[in-house]
Amino acid sequence: MSTYWGKADLHIHSNKSDGTASIEEIMGYVQDETDLDVIAITDHNTIEGALAARSMCDSGAYRFDVIVGEEITTTDGHILGLFLTEHVPARMTTVETIRMIERQGGIAVVAHPFSNQGVFGPFGRNRFQEAVNDWAFHALETYNSLPFLVWANSVAAKLFAGGQGIAATGGSDAHFLQAVGTGFTRFRGRTAQEVKASILAFETRAESKRHGLSFAWRLARNIPQVFRLRAWNRQRCKGDATYRENWSA
Repeated sequence: MSTYWGKADLHIHSNKSDGTASIEEIMGYVQDETDLDVIAITDHNTIEGALAARSMCDSGAYRFDVIVGEEITTTDGHILGLFLTEHVPARMTTVETIRMIERQGGIAVVAHPFSNQGVFGPFGRNRFQEAVNDWAFHALETYNSLPFLVWANSVAAKLFAGGQGIAATGGSDAHFLQAVGTGFTRFRGRTAQEVKASILAFETRAESKRHGLSFAWRLARNIPQVFRLRAWNRQRCKGDATYRENWSA
């Protein structure tokens, strides 16, 4: 059993959905500017960018592992699918989405659970225990580094404290390069498969990178750019029915 505790950012967006950085830029940044052992590309309702990142990683040019992921829009909110081999369509129920992830041997993570786009919403604490019993997801994102999710993170962390037979994860939810690695998951080992094993063994924990107020302000100043990119993407693909079905901010 490994005695090394690695770092994995399990929630990163590229310009294949509403992120601002290309896959090439993300890979280079992780390689040169972080100490992450594993990353997951989790674009909205597409695995195109994640597959490209995995292909680049398989070339042997990078020191870290890549997980193919997707942030899937369900009828309740957003679910992260990790270790995917196929795209999971949007707008299914949460139960259907989790089942489709599991059929691929993947891991289902409830992303930013108490945010406006979380499956529980800001006032959904009472739904949490019901969901644990009925939805059978694998992990709860108890830390997300988006600046406006401080309260939602605290609710997730408090509810998770009781155990519940699920794992805790952390991620940056990065939509631009400087945010990558600001939130992460500690796991036993160094590889993607060891991330999976640690989640299934309930031994992961969510942590955040320490940074000053000036850095947090720089992150917040980029948020309007993300919303502008989302609006531009919607307009660009207004006539593309396939795109509208598969990607929703």
